[in-house]
Amino acid sequence: MKSLTIGRLAREARVNLETVRYYERRGLLPKPPRSASGYRLFPMDAARRLRFIRRAQELAFSLKEIRELLSLRVSRTTTSRDIRERAEAKIVDIDAKIRSVGSMKRALRKLTNVCEGCVPVTECPILESLDSEDR
Repeated sequence: MKSLTIGRLAREARVNLETVRYYERRGLLPKPPRSASGYRLFPMDAARRLRFIRRAQELAFSLKEIRELLSLRVSRTTTSRDIRERAEAKIVDIDAKIRSVGSMKRALRKLTNVCEGCVPVTECPILESLDSEDR
């Protein structure tokens, strides 16, 4: 069976070497065997796995959730319904984050509207608001 060095794997998956090492440390990539000279020898499907991880992160899945998806992918008892439920839960999570970001934007808009930008920094209403214990 053909194998990939870490550099080749990184190029195939379009990630940097440190990303490969990080995922290996986090247990998202199984530790590969090493050659007699000490090089890691990753299986050919490791690039596919890295692309999966990267794409799942782009869709806002955490590394813990990605680990679960990877486990479900190889489980004989997993159904597509199991995966769909996780995707739907992620949508709910993203919607909550969107609402939260919207709220942050509105709060910052209010602060910037009260700041004319012409007072000394010691009197800046934005800094005063951030320093205040009241919300």
